[in-house]
Amino acid sequence: MQRPKLKNEEGDGTEKEAVYLRREIGLLPAVSFIIGMVVGSGIFIAPTGILMNSGSVGLSLLVWALSGVLSLFGALCYAELGTTFSKSGSDYIYVLETLGPLPAFLRLWAEYILIRLAGGGFLCVSGFWPLCGGAVLRPLCCSCGADQTSFVVAINCWSVTLASRAQVTLTFIKTFALLLIIIPGSNDFDLITLDKLPLAFYNGLYAYGGWFYLNFVTEEVINPNRNIPLAIICSMVTVTFLYVLVNVAYYTVLTPAELLLSDAVAVTFANRALQGLSSVIPILVALSCLGALNGGFIGSPRMLFVGAREGHWPAIFSMIHIRRHTPLPALFLLYPLVVLMLITGEIYQLINFASFADWFFITLATLGMLIHRYRFPLQPRPFKVPLLIGVSFTAVCFFIVGLSLYSDPWNTGRSFALTLTGVPVYYLTVHRYRLPRRWRRFFDYCCKQLQILLEVIQQEVQTC
Repeated sequence: MQRPKLKNEEGDGTEKEAVYLRREIGLLPAVSFIIGMVVGSGIFIAPTGILMNSGSVGLSLLVWALSGVLSLFGALCYAELGTTFSKSGSDYIYVLETLGPLPAFLRLWAEYILIRLAGGGFLCVSGFWPLCGGAVLRPLCCSCGADQTSFVVAINCWSVTLASRAQVTLTFIKTFALLLIIIPGSNDFDLITLDKLPLAFYNGLYAYGGWFYLNFVTEEVINPNRNIPLAIICSMVTVTFLYVLVNVAYYTVLTPAELLLSDAVAVTFANRALQGLSSVIPILVALSCLGALNGGFIGSPRMLFVGAREGHWPAIFSMIHIRRHTPLPALFLLYPLVVLMLITGEIYQLINFASFADWFFITLATLGMLIHRYRFPLQPRPFKVPLLIGVSFTAVCFFIVGLSLYSDPWNTGRSFALTLTGVPVYYLTVHRYRLPRRWRRFFDYCCKQLQILLEVIQQEVQTC
C-alpha cells in the first residue's frame, strides 16, 4: 500500500504525517493505567482466598500488605528494565534482549494461548457476576462480557488518546468504589495475633497483578525515563494502601465466617453497611473490570506488535492504521480469542494455570535483568533498582513457581506443557522457515489482502 510523500513540520525533520505509534501517555494516564490494571474484580469479589489460606484475619491483612511490598519490588525491577530497554513489549522484549529468542517466543506464545486469553475472559465474566446472579445466569454474564469486550476493542481501535482517557476515568471510578467501602468500615477493628506462616501469598500477588503492564507501551510513554519509575511507585503505594484499608473495612463489618461464605464480598458488604447504595456496588465492580479489560487491550496487543516487528509473528501484526495510528491487526486477533473463551465456559479452569505461565516469565525477566547487569555493568541505566530488591524478588518468584508446581501439579503441569508447544512452532516458523512454498505464497497473499482491507502499513518512524 503506497503512501503519499511525507511532509516535514516546519522543516525540523519531524514527519508530521508519518504513521507510527506516538508518545501520548503522560504521567496521569500512566498511573491510571497501572492502577486500572491492578484493581480488577479480585478486591471486590474474592478476598476470601487469602483468608482461607492464612487462617486468621490478622495474618490475612499482613499478607495483603506484604504482597503489595513484593509487587512494588517487582514493579521497580520492571522500571529498571523499562528504562534500560526502550522498546515496548514488556517481559517479551526483556527476555529477548537478555536470554535469547526461544524463551522470548515462548513468552509471546503463552500470552496468546494462555495468559491474555484466560485473563480477558475472566474479567468479562467476573465483572458481571454480581449483576447477573452468578452461575444461574452465566449465559447473560457471557453476553454482557462480549458486549464489554466489543466496546473496549472499539475505543482502542479508534484512538490511543481515547483509550487512555477512558482508562483515567475508569480508574477514578474504581478508586471511588474502594473509598465507598473504606469510609463506612473504618471504625473499631481488633487484629488477630499471628500464629503461622500461610501459603496465601500466591493469591495476594495475583490480586496485585498488572503492575507490569505499563512496560507494554514504553514507546508511547512521554519521557519514559522519568514517568515510568514515578508512575510505578505512585500507583503501587496507592494500591497497597487502599487494598489494606478495604480489607480492614470488610473485617470490621463482616465476620470471617460471613466473608468465607460470600461469593461477592463487596456486594455482601454493601448490603450490610451501605443499604441505600447496595445496588451501586455491582455496577462499580463491572466498571472496575471494564477498566482492567481496557488496560489489557491497550497493553497486550503491543506485545504482539513488537513480536511481529522482531520477526517472531507474522508481519501483518506489526502494522498500524494509517490514520488512527493504532495496532489494528493485533487488536483484532485478540478480540475473537477472548469472545471464544467466553463461549466455551472454561475460563476458571484456564485462569488457574495461566497464572503459572505469567509468573514463570516474570521470573525469567527479572533473572535476565540480573544477568544483563552482570554481563554489561557499564550500560547506561537511567533507573537502577537496588540489587537486594532485584535478588529478593527473583527468589520469591522462583519460590512461587516452584510451590505452585508442588501444590497443583495438574494445572501447572498443563500450563508448562502448553507453553512448550511453542518450541516446534518456533523451529518451524522462526528459527528456520520450513513451511512449504505453497503455504507461504497463500499466507503472503492473505496478509496483503488484510493489509488493504484494514488500511494498515509498517510504522514509518522508529520509536525505540
